[in-house]
Amino acid sequence: MPRTRHSAAFALITVAALALTACGSGDPAAAPAGAAGTAAAKGRIPTTDVVSSVHKDEAAAKLLPAGVRASGTFTIASSIGNPPGATYLEDGRTMAGTDIDIADAVARKLGLKLKREVASFEAILPALGSGKYDVGTGNFGVTEERRRTIDFVTYINDGQGFAVRDDSKLKRVTDLTQLCGLTVGTGAGTTFEVTLEENRHLCSDTGKKPYEVKTYSDQGAIWGSLQQGRSDVVMSTINGLRYAVEQQEGVRFLNEFKRLDVGFAFKKGTPLAPAFQAAVNGLKADGTYDEILKKWGISASAIKTSQISPPEIK
Repeated sequence: MPRTRHSAAFALITVAALALTACGSGDPAAAPAGAAGTAAAKGRIPTTDVVSSVHKDEAAAKLLPAGVRASGTFTIASSIGNPPGATYLEDGRTMAGTDIDIADAVARKLGLKLKREVASFEAILPALGSGKYDVGTGNFGVTEERRRTIDFVTYINDGQGFAVRDDSKLKRVTDLTQLCGLTVGTGAGTTFEVTLEENRHLCSDTGKKPYEVKTYSDQGAIWGSLQQGRSDVVMSTINGLRYAVEQQEGVRFLNEFKRLDVGFAFKKGTPLAPAFQAAVNGLKADGTYDEILKKWGISASAIKTSQISPPEIK
């Protein structure tokens, strides 16, 4: 049944998430100061510096196109959603997260200055094709559909998972037909939405009532829908779900559903991919990569080696 009272922790994480996703203007200063950093104020967002000691890797830098080496810069679009991927600290301006640390470390490896703009998750991939940005981050999973128009350089392994309220009868989702008749909350423009929409027919095919998919553009609204009973289950990133349920009462992580490689996103045919791949592998070799993942509590998401547009994990 719908809940009428939220835990204090849920209120904090919801306010934070709403503040984060409200600022899709491309200007990190657009985030309300202080609002997005409530969790950080309670020590939940790690701030250890694991990037500033990274030095330029001349071999990786030589793989860059001559024009990029000459300019010394590249433009990155970052989707700021929720930890551990990307969030804001208490000041409402400083970005933090796995995506942020790895991108900053790669820039140092390549001897480049990173120009970061905040953009909404669903806007980044189309903007890469138009040349507005050189690269994008936003926990973009490598799928066959995306590989047709986007190049990737992988840096972690994450994927799809589920979370529910404590009063849910769901124990583990291994087949989407287990969701038949329920309402599933998820992010707009994500692999989760695609997976759910493409498989809704499975319910009717077996004579069951199809599940309903409700999409939201911010994480606060997704968790609000679950806590308030408008959604029965949430589908999102494995790492994001595990983090979020630790900050809220009355909800639990259900299970992993599907693993996906996650990578930097580029327009198809980019000449930047080999240099970024070399930089990520360089971070693995010097130990920085492991330090970043340990900082954010996602060491289990480590990859053995960075790849350029690998096949989707089946």
